[in-house]
Amino acid sequence: MAGTARDLTGQVIVITGASSGIGLAGAKALASRGAGVVLVGRDRERLKAAADEVAVLAGFPPLTHTADFSRLDDVHLLADQLRQRLRRIHVLVSNAGAVRLSKKKTTTRDGHETTVQVNHLGGFLLANLLREQLRGGRIVVTSSDVHSKHAIDPADLSAKTGWAGYGASKSANILFALEAARRWPDIVPVSFHPGVVSSRFGTGTLIKAGQFFIKPFLLTPEKGADTMVHLVTAPTTELQRGGYYVKRTLTRPAPHAADPATAARLWDASLAAVGIGWQRH
Repeated sequence: MAGTARDLTGQVIVITGASSGIGLAGAKALASRGAGVVLVGRDRERLKAAADEVAVLAGFPPLTHTADFSRLDDVHLLADQLRQRLRRIHVLVSNAGAVRLSKKKTTTRDGHETTVQVNHLGGFLLANLLREQLRGGRIVVTSSDVHSKHAIDPADLSAKTGWAGYGASKSANILFALEAARRWPDIVPVSFHPGVVSSRFGTGTLIKAGQFFIKPFLLTPEKGADTMVHLVTAPTTELQRGGYYVKRTLTRPAPHAADPATAARLWDASLAAVGIGWQRH
């Protein structure tokens, strides 16, 4: 993986969606630089296997936590556990994600369209619950260039399903980082597009089936994680708060994902959706 090998000893980095793909690749790269990585994943067995890989590079087993972002209770429990164990979090990498191509709407027990909850609301809630631990730190959010085709409607977060729902959730990721930069001046929030990566993402969908034919053209998880690692490790002065990055480069997202008014409305709608009736500053 390209980049400087800046020492990260003493840095605590929490990575969601860390049991495979770019989450695991990023965790391994950061652990090899001395960071204390905390791995969060949905599947206990895959998370254990990922931790074993990270331990080889770190020299000690990383902290792990299981949480399914399709259940907001899991996110609350995760936040409670992290607050109990960690006084400070230098970086939260919000990377948990899912995609469903079926046009049939699926709803979580919390009442939200599944993709938008897993990809946006879960990470949004976690960041808010960890607000105090993140002071002076960073939030790095995994988005996608698929956002360019699908806007999120703050008035109805669950309006879109399938691929459109996925794209809308990725627009929400960018808008979250943009609005967090305005509301949380002591944190550096950014979002990024990792490229099209060959990984477990989309398992059981037409996306995964199609990867068989285009696999020679897909990025490895290590290459896909390059921008993530860059955003975690780059000097603060080199980053634009609220910025969206592609191949390490600050990039203008689609107009609907760069509108401050939409970002503000989405934030308030997301607070209501996750049941937070107060504002963390």
